[in-house]
Amino acid sequence: MKPIRPGDRGPAVEDIQRRLRTLGYDLGPTGIDGAFQGLTQGAVESFQAEYGVAEAGFVGEATWSALVDATFTLGDRMLYLRVPHFHGRDVRELQEALNALGFAAGEGDSIFGSCTERALREFQANMGLQPDGIAGSETVKMLSNLRHVWLGKNGHAHADARKGPARAADVLTRNTVLLAPLGEFAEDVSGRVVNLALATTDEARVVLQVGDSSAPAEPSVSVRISDEDLTPDEGTPVVRLASADDGSVTRLVGAIEAAASGCHEVLVVLEPPGGDRERAAQRAAVALLDALCLALA
Repeated sequence: MKPIRPGDRGPAVEDIQRRLRTLGYDLGPTGIDGAFQGLTQGAVESFQAEYGVAEAGFVGEATWSALVDATFTLGDRMLYLRVPHFHGRDVRELQEALNALGFAAGEGDSIFGSCTERALREFQANMGLQPDGIAGSETVKMLSNLRHVWLGKNGHAHADARKGPARAADVLTRNTVLLAPLGEFAEDVSGRVVNLALATTDEARVVLQVGDSSAPAEPSVSVRISDEDLTPDEGTPVVRLASADDGSVTRLVGAIEAAASGCHEVLVVLEPPGGDRERAAQRAAVALLDALCLALA
């Protein structure tokens, strides 16, 4: 982005002023006037000092990113485990709510890491929701309905939040998994599986093969992921993965176990993503990585 400096005017400055006022900074009687001067410049400098942003007195990439993170509220965006981690005020609110409700989400550090995902999945299972670790509209609505229970309560981390990641990191580091996607949605899901594995442990050995890229010599299991029905090789287990089907992980576990002990390959056929593509892709990635961890444990 082009840096915004003292003396600049326009809609971009108004956006900065709105965010600063949301955070409680004093902009004086003129308020949101689109002029970067006076109290607005002072508010930017105070924000930078409070949030540890190195930029001084102007709004560049670092200040803008910090402003956006600081002004997200829970429900503004979908949250889930990934790298780089989601971070911001909405994540902190989620952590505080989960901790206050008795689900150990770790320190309220505003970073959606492994402990936060595990706590979120435990909350979802407890509430009868699909435990996919995605803070989407259904989960946020459930948390909002319980706001009277957790709002203002002690949202500090529980001691058992330090037990480790939601998945067994050792499974991902001692097994090599090859993912071979066929189709645009399959590539999206496969990339998310790799990302999710690396968010669990940066030593994960989940390899994505696209096009002519090289493949590991002897993977523990190869997973072909397709947008459409294919004719598999004889003896290759096939699983249809439906994102809203609670039995998908169970079927996947059985297929991967069979593949790991036999042909070393499994074919996964994805359900069309429908309306919410991001959520469907993330749910499929969660189901596939969970199944891999369970089957290869």
